Amino acid sequence: MAELKIDALVFDVLGTLVDEPAGLRAGIRALGPSAGLSPGPSVGPSAVPSLDAPGTERLLLLWQRHIEREQRRILDGDRPYLPSDALDREAALIVAEAAGVEGPAAVEELAGAARRLPPWPDTVAGLARLAGRFPLIGLSNASRTALLELNAHAGLRWHQALSAEDTRAYKPDPAVYRLAVTVAGRPPERLLMVAAHAWDLRGAQALGLRTAYVARPVGDPPAPSDRFDLYAEDVADLARQLELPRGV
Repeated sequence: MAELKIDALVFDVLGTLVDEPAGLRAGIRALGPSAGLSPGPSVGPSAVPSLDAPGTERLLLLWQRHIEREQRRILDGDRPYLPSDALDREAALIVAEAAGVEGPAAVEELAGAARRLPPWPDTVAGLARLAGRFPLIGLSNASRTALLELNAHAGLRWHQALSAEDTRAYKPDPAVYRLAVTVAGRPPERLLMVAAHAWDLRGAQALGLRTAYVARPVGDPPAPSDRFDLYAEDVADLARQLELPRGV
C-alpha cells in the first residue's frame, strides 16, 4: 500500500460512532404501558403489536425503511429536501400509529429518540486519542440541530462538526463530502473518511478522499470488490493503526 499521508480525519456519526438502533429501540419501548400511554380509540387491542423484542424490531424496521426510502427520494429529486429531524418526525408518526399510540406529545418524544443515541464503548476514548494527532471533523446526515444534541448526549468532541443540511442533500451525494474538503482546506487525498458503511466510503472515495472502514454490528460491510485504505475493528484499533509507521 502507498504511504498514507493524512492531515485530518472525517468521521461518519450515525452507526459509526453511536449505536443508532439501540437509541431508537429505547424510544420505541417507551411507547409501552410503562410510559403511561394507551392505544388510541380507533385501534383495537388485538391490532396493537407487542413491544417485546420481536415487536420492537418490527417497529424499528418501519422507522429505518422510512428514513432510507425518503432520503433516497430526496437524492433522486422525487421530493423536496427536508432535514433529518423532519424525516424522524415522519418516521415517529408511522411507528406510533403502528404501535396504536396517539397524540403529538408521544410522537415528538419518540422522534427525539433519534437524538439520544448511545456511543459505542470505544468511541469517546478513541476520538480523544485521535484528537491528539489529527483535526477531527464529524460529517453527518443528521441535521444541524440533531447533530448538536447527538454530540452532547453521546459525549462526542470534535474540532468541527458538519451537517449534510448545509448542502441540502444526504450522503452519498458528492456535495456532502465536498463540504468537508472545503472546510478542511486540504486536498481530498489528505483527508481520511472513517465510516462503518461501505456505501459512505465509496461516496467519499469517488471524490478522492482516503478511506477507513470501522466494523460495527449495524454497519454496511465492504463488498469483495471494495478497496479501502484501512480496515479497523473499532475506533481504538484505527488509532493504533494510524500511530504505526506506514509505507514500510
